[in-house]
Amino acid sequence: MDSNAIDHFDTSRFEASRNRLASLAYRLLGSAADAEDAVQDSFLHWQAADRQRIKVPEAWLTKVTTNLCLDKLRSAQARRERTAGAWLPEPLLDGDPMLGPADTFEQRESVSLAVLTLMERLSPVERAVYVLREAFSYSHAEIAEILEVTESASQQHLHRARHRITTARRSGGELDPAAARKVVEEFLAAASSGRTERLVALLTDDATAISDGAGLTKKLLRYDTPERIAAIARAGFKSTPAKQRLAGGVSEVHFALVNGAPALLFVPDGRVVGAVTFDIAGGKIATVRGIAAPSRLVRLTESWRQHEPGAPLITQW
Repeated sequence: MDSNAIDHFDTSRFEASRNRLASLAYRLLGSAADAEDAVQDSFLHWQAADRQRIKVPEAWLTKVTTNLCLDKLRSAQARRERTAGAWLPEPLLDGDPMLGPADTFEQRESVSLAVLTLMERLSPVERAVYVLREAFSYSHAEIAEILEVTESASQQHLHRARHRITTARRSGGELDPAAARKVVEEFLAAASSGRTERLVALLTDDATAISDGAGLTKKLLRYDTPERIAAIARAGFKSTPAKQRLAGGVSEVHFALVNGAPALLFVPDGRVVGAVTFDIAGGKIATVRGIAAPSRLVRLTESWRQHEPGAPLITQW
């Protein structure tokens, strides 16, 4: 086999793992853009390696990608960004291959915005063990090899990670899409018509709302009572000429599933300029997240343009 044929064969072997590696990197980093960078760096490592000596490419690539992500999580820049209080996971439209395996409840939950946010409380190694075990079903022996730790250390990291996430999360169990859509549509109707009492009734008593302020604020904006959330929702969902100018035109408002959760997308001319996601617990809204920083919506917009949306809930916002 000549060198060109070997290069083509080896590139094909890498490409066969690309989506899985991207899904792994996204879960570790919470950013599609950073995940794509990590996968590209893995490809460069693959090209530079003595590939004839790599017996199991999938295992080798998993180890390289995981450790590149750990380096990113440990970097001074990442620590500054993630501890400054201005970071939310990047939302992805359901069906995006970067969301990866979704056969089990644990796999689906591991890529939810709720769990991606909670994973910020973990150390980089705890996060890696949790993702490798929960989302990709690696054994502790395999995880120990990937992270160069002992099997007992891997088990301890997983125990701590599971405890921290389980203690902090408010899980409503498996999502009923139809019921969730009904709640979100009622929320939208109440917010756009200014019905405060109905908004409050749709929220759990300990509901929280988080917004990135469209990337214009240094810290996330947080609201922690149903009454405050209702007031912000009324103001936020009210269409004004100023908001239309900021969005770049009149928007349609669509219902969608984002990272497995119900969401409202604000879309002028095929561009997603805002995503509001909802965590549902007990038939009510427990968490509202507003993401409008343009850098966090690039891949969501790309996916939306390849998507066949249903009729908008609001045609002119």
